[in-house]
Amino acid sequence: LGLTERRCVMNQLRNVLVASLAASAAAYAPSALAGMPATSGTARPAAAAAAAAQPSPSRAVRAGGPVCQMRRGRQMRKPPAPKDNTPINEAIAFDEMRVLVDVPGGSDEMLGVMPKADALAAAEERQLDLVLIADKSEPVICKIVSYDKFRFNKEKKKKEQAKAVKGQELKELKMSYKIGAHDFDVRLRSAQRFLKQGNKVKFSMLFRGREIVHSAVGKEIMERMATALDDHGVLDSSPRVFGRQMIMTVGPKTKEAMAAAAAKKENS
Repeated sequence: LGLTERRCVMNQLRNVLVASLAASAAAYAPSALAGMPATSGTARPAAAAAAAAQPSPSRAVRAGGPVCQMRRGRQMRKPPAPKDNTPINEAIAFDEMRVLVDVPGGSDEMLGVMPKADALAAAEERQLDLVLIADKSEPVICKIVSYDKFRFNKEKKKKEQAKAVKGQELKELKMSYKIGAHDFDVRLRSAQRFLKQGNKVKFSMLFRGREIVHSAVGKEIMERMATALDDHGVLDSSPRVFGRQMIMTVGPKTKEAMAAAAAKKENS
């Protein structure tokens, strides 16, 4: 067969196959529809409307009963800082007191011991407040000062102390009872640097074997180091022997103590 005859045969076979599939579908459709329940065109929308009218279980629970919902955990808030409760003016519960007057840029002026009424009159005359600063003294000590200034300085000092304690470290320097002059000076300079940074310095000395009999010599070296650091630190714990180790601790001086020591050194 030629190409044209082949195409004609393929078209005829395709037409026959399509006609047979159409006949099979027409024969199957009435039997399938016969087994289904008859529903009118209006019955289907009515059933759908009835189904939509009935509330779902989730809606019923949401409308009538309590619903448990997950809540996000709230972050714990920090408690508010306690307010300053320093007694001032009429709230001071003492009849007699030693009174100081705040002098900006200088030392406080002493007015002496006087009744509460006279102290309040002196504070009112200066347009300042009478603030109780030492209730354990006999008599108690009060200061004529602006209460806002007093509270500001108190909070500032508290923050500085907290900052110093938080940033403070313990530095250890090891020595020997046979230490030479050069090594001693190196330890001294290191200790001075640590103390200026606000850190504590721990001096330790280890005695090996029978070296413990020279603990007195080691103590003298420790005391010499403490004396050399007198302008930079305060002796927290004197040299003590723990087993075969001698330990001494020196802490930093406060700014006020360092200023007083410098003034004393200049005067001498």
